[in-house]
Amino acid sequence: MHLFDPFLYEKVHLLIVALFTVFYYFSIQLRSANKLMYPKKMGYMIFVYALLFIIYVGLRPISPAFGDTVNYASTYYNYSQIEEHITSSRDSLFYLFMWSCSHSMSVSSFFLIIEFLYVAPIVIGCLRLFRKNADIGLLFCFAAFSFFSYGVNGLRNGVALSLVFLALTFIEGNTWGKIICGAISLLAISLHASAALPVVCMLAALLVKDARIVFYFWILSIIVSLIAGNAVANMFVGLGFDERLTDYIHPDSDVDKYTVTGFRWDFLLYSTMPILLGWYVIFKKKVINSTYRLLLGTYIFANAFWIMVIRAEFSNRFAYLSWFLYPIVVAYPLLKLRIWPKTQGNKTAVIMAAHLAFTLFMVFLLR
Repeated sequence: MHLFDPFLYEKVHLLIVALFTVFYYFSIQLRSANKLMYPKKMGYMIFVYALLFIIYVGLRPISPAFGDTVNYASTYYNYSQIEEHITSSRDSLFYLFMWSCSHSMSVSSFFLIIEFLYVAPIVIGCLRLFRKNADIGLLFCFAAFSFFSYGVNGLRNGVALSLVFLALTFIEGNTWGKIICGAISLLAISLHASAALPVVCMLAALLVKDARIVFYFWILSIIVSLIAGNAVANMFVGLGFDERLTDYIHPDSDVDKYTVTGFRWDFLLYSTMPILLGWYVIFKKKVINSTYRLLLGTYIFANAFWIMVIRAEFSNRFAYLSWFLYPIVVAYPLLKLRIWPKTQGNKTAVIMAAHLAFTLFMVFLLR
């Protein structure tokens, strides 16, 4: 028996996140930049909630309310009847793990493990990036538009990209840090091939030191997408970032089963917010930080790829290849960089509330 209707799970999650946001809003709004960046202590209740989220979402009912959960459960049951695993050419590690679990545990236990693998790298990544502000950084992640859906719908993609985020926190370290980053990145790609794109973008962001080039590339991607249209999307079909890319771009696709098609100005506007903040921080306030440049560069390069295939039906699947970093590239300059010496707490509180407000609007009013 489950506590409430499956269709209420995401709304309950967001209401809890809203309560946390209200608490943090009033606790940080009067802080200066120094007091915000160097808090005396970190709140731990958000980490307790992370554990509760793993449990109650991991043990969710098998319901269409959770998208691909039903399909994964069906595959899991089929695997339990197969004595020998048939090696898949794509996402082989994930399916090998699924087959192994299907012979030793229930599907609910499997989903619980997957939820842990989805949330734990985000928690660890926030602790590594934000230190004593990890609680606020994690709250930004929980409030993100795509967070819940990739914990119950795009499971492989969600776990893989959580690992890519964790890998990002190691790449600027010493030799061992880079080795750890490479190992985690390979693990992510083995779980879902689409993770190759943000990994490549991470390497590009590490190599391209001039932030202007990164911004110009993003602007160029919009121009190319507007001029070339589906021709660019078709060019990417063979790259293999997602096996469904051909189906979404192919003109014979059943458009009725997808959302709005064409150039998604609404998605583009949403994607632009961290980029505008980045432009303001880097060029207007002239704040230089290598970690922020790496995070923002990875986000912009990955987002530029999505813009070039934006006309594909259900292109939000590709948007998440950059959106998984959305809350991080918004939160990092607010919590780690000295932008507004006296009013940073107030501006951070307002942006944090607006970040959640967008998600609440999308979930409660548009669905």
